[in-house]
Amino acid sequence: MKNSSLFKILILFSILFFAISVNSYSQTFTDSNLPIVIINTDIDPATSLPLEIQDSQRVLANMKIIKHPDGARNYLTDSNTSAFLNYNGRINIEIRGSTSQLLPKKPYSLTTLQADNVSNNNVSIFGMPSENDWILNSLAYDSSLIRDYLSYNLSQKMGNYAVKTQYCEVLLNGVYVGLYLFQEKIKADSNRVNILKITTTDNTGDNLTGGYITKVDKTTGGDPIAWTTTSYLNENVNYIHDLPKPIDVTTEQDNYIHNEFSKLQAAATAHNTGLQNGFATLIDVPSFVDFMITNEVAANVDAYQYSTYFHKDRKGKLRAGPIWDFNLTFGNDLFLMGFDRSKYNTWQFSNGDNEGSKFWKDLYDTSLFKCYLAKRLNSLTQVGQPLNIVERNSFIDTTVLLINEAMDRENLKWATLTNFQTEITNIKTFLNDRINWMTTALGSTSSCINPTIPNLVISKINYNPATTTAYPLSNDQEFIEITNPTSNTINFSGIYFSKLGLSYQFPYNSTLNANSSLFLAANTTLFQTQNGFSAFGQFTRNLSNKSQKLVLSDAFGNTIDTVEYFDSAPWPTAADGNGSYLKLTDTNLDNNIASSWEASNSLLNINNELFDNEFIITPNPTSNYFYIKSKIVINKIEIFDVLGKLKQSPLQNNKEVYCNVSNLPTGCYIIKIYGENGISTKKLLKRD
Repeated sequence: MKNSSLFKILILFSILFFAISVNSYSQTFTDSNLPIVIINTDIDPATSLPLEIQDSQRVLANMKIIKHPDGARNYLTDSNTSAFLNYNGRINIEIRGSTSQLLPKKPYSLTTLQADNVSNNNVSIFGMPSENDWILNSLAYDSSLIRDYLSYNLSQKMGNYAVKTQYCEVLLNGVYVGLYLFQEKIKADSNRVNILKITTTDNTGDNLTGGYITKVDKTTGGDPIAWTTTSYLNENVNYIHDLPKPIDVTTEQDNYIHNEFSKLQAAATAHNTGLQNGFATLIDVPSFVDFMITNEVAANVDAYQYSTYFHKDRKGKLRAGPIWDFNLTFGNDLFLMGFDRSKYNTWQFSNGDNEGSKFWKDLYDTSLFKCYLAKRLNSLTQVGQPLNIVERNSFIDTTVLLINEAMDRENLKWATLTNFQTEITNIKTFLNDRINWMTTALGSTSSCINPTIPNLVISKINYNPATTTAYPLSNDQEFIEITNPTSNTINFSGIYFSKLGLSYQFPYNSTLNANSSLFLAANTTLFQTQNGFSAFGQFTRNLSNKSQKLVLSDAFGNTIDTVEYFDSAPWPTAADGNGSYLKLTDTNLDNNIASSWEASNSLLNINNELFDNEFIITPNPTSNYFYIKSKIVINKIEIFDVLGKLKQSPLQNNKEVYCNVSNLPTGCYIIKIYGENGISTKKLLKRD
């Protein structure tokens, strides 16, 4: 803040006000339409009283969650009925937050533990993916009680990861403490922020590139500032390491991720939209667009300066998000502290306070990026989309109905809700005014509405290769084929896989010839050995053995091709660890439909079918010899065994070549044929 002393005084005034306003009446609480969370801290041997939850050090406790599996009403009397307990076990817990923890109603952070009180207990709570770190959000400073819930669900409906949430009512050491939002904590996990976890030994090469979670935030959590930039208001913007943790980060890692933000700032300042070193080669543009839209639609007063997260996977682009902390939104602010910044007609990256790093405004001032903001907002307000007035109002109404009963108990406990229905009406009105203003301010989408998208097709996927004695590692054998079915050469500059879980960005100015294909492999050395030719490049991470969505996009995130495969019918199950891979039967088919694929174990080649069919090997299988008959002149032939060792290179420069293999052991061989149109590989079986 511009005047930290005044801010502290206002904070103290707020604490006093809320402390005075708290209703000390102890209400009777017996049942709820929401899940009931019961937390009892361990007994302090010195006082024989329950341990008080602290901010600085976690205390041990038991937690039970009452939730009927069929959605029926929950009763405290169900607390000893195992069939109705969603969780029953050990936790450690602490107070969390910054200004929110100063209120009488505290927010908490907790970890589910095993019975030894030390080991993490990864469990699924409320159907959320198994993990051990959770948040009890106290809904501080939000008299609507829905702002965080609304924002996180909006982000999810937009296709982004945002923390999953569940309303609940909480009893702490036998005392009812109100309505809370039980939610995931932001962390690296395949079901949360899906990036690799960088370790202290990852200091060189590709390993140094990720994964990272970095946040811009207050320093009240005790974590040291990694580096500081300034906003256009000349205020400090503090960057803090979240992954790796500040105590674990190495000098190399700190320098690397800091430099990524520096490169972003330089490219944004220059409004560089080029495909060689522009900002689109550094950042996942859709994530930055969605982050800005979510924060700006909500008019989040903390956006960009506080509670702002970024993440970067290994070899991947820098991404904005996930979103976090949306209580001061939709017209709400710390009014008792003299603030009123959540306006429907002001950009939060240029509002005179909490503007964050300069690159936010610089991106907005880049006409092409602004166009993508306008295009995305327009798409989100269409019929059936999450920002459409019917959809958003319906979701708000459903949420209000869900918490209506608990809201009365919340207000009886804390006396912080004035006119709940008016607050909800104001949010709806604010959203309407805000979206209309943003649509006008963003203007035309003409420069990005119809981008030129290359015709590329994901045509082969080897997601769960079979293992053998020679090739014991399944993951190393994975590959993806991309085909150019057109009659034109395609430039791959800026093209990348935009969905987390697999990282690859094509080198600048790389190309693929007409009617040709290329392969990306998990291990290019092994691919060469197995197939007798080189993969175009090596991707990072591995393909899921169950299901994964592969999205090939241009530099600005426009989708080129999408395939979401599964390891179960109707998808060909022979490709699931049984020695085959998925092969698209025709590049003209919709490759996101299972019936368009078959399981194949044929040898791979990097050419189109026409070129492949220019060569015939006969006889095959053979005992002593074979002929290669060709429609074109054969320039070179190589015969490899399955381990990639060159065994022969027969005579060439003819359309028909005789090959004597009588001296070769029985087995499978790879024939690599070089012609004027490229290279083809064939499979030869040698028998006795």
